[in-house]
Amino acid sequence: MPNTGVSPHTEELPIQSDAVHVVAAFIWHQQHPEKFLISRRPSGKHLENYWELPGGKREADETRWQALHRELEEELGILISAGEPYMYQLHSYEDRNILLDVWQVTRFSGRETALEQQEIAWITVDQIEQYRFPPADLPILGAIKNSAITGN
Repeated sequence: MPNTGVSPHTEELPIQSDAVHVVAAFIWHQQHPEKFLISRRPSGKHLENYWELPGGKREADETRWQALHRELEEELGILISAGEPYMYQLHSYEDRNILLDVWQVTRFSGRETALEQQEIAWITVDQIEQYRFPPADLPILGAIKNSAITGN
């Protein structure tokens, strides 16, 4: 990301007026650095039973970082203390447009717990194909896999 003089924690992204801004976290396991965390969307929600990077909708009064912090605390019971923007993807589904804003979380405290009765799993990049992910997530997962393979 180019240096614009703006903190990445407060910088805004270009977003369509009708798009839902979703923040998500790409979190490597602290003791097993070859694994990252995914969660399964609960039944009854948009894209139910798909696996995804943990996160959720950004509220209007939040910065991107604040939204990520709140979502991970509500969903997983962890407190993030360090992270940076990883990449974002604008995607159009039949019924909605989303801006998927993914952050790489590099430090957190607490033990990840499924607080919203969702399943969670730590997987390796080689296991990505074993899970069903939403279409918006696929380019991001491809980038994660590529960076893990190349060591970047």
